[in-house]
Amino acid sequence: MALTAVMIGGVVLTFALIVIRLSDRTPTLPQDVELPDGASAQAVTIGPNWYAVVTDDNRILIFDKTTGALKQTVVVD
Repeated sequence: MALTAVMIGGVVLTFALIVIRLSDRTPTLPQDVELPDGASAQAVTIGPNWYAVVTDDNRILIFDKTTGALKQTVVVD
């Protein structure tokens, strides 16, 4: 009886851990991103409190995640 209870508990625990690990954890992005004139986004990456947009004119624009303000521009050669 005890072994059955342990086996059922183990199966339930395993199932719960799988559901928790595979749950949807998509990062949140702002609705609108203001890019400089003439630039279009090619890729986006997300950090803990920033996100970066790679543009088609070889720039990386780094924005603050909470305010949406442009923090830094990196020109890629």
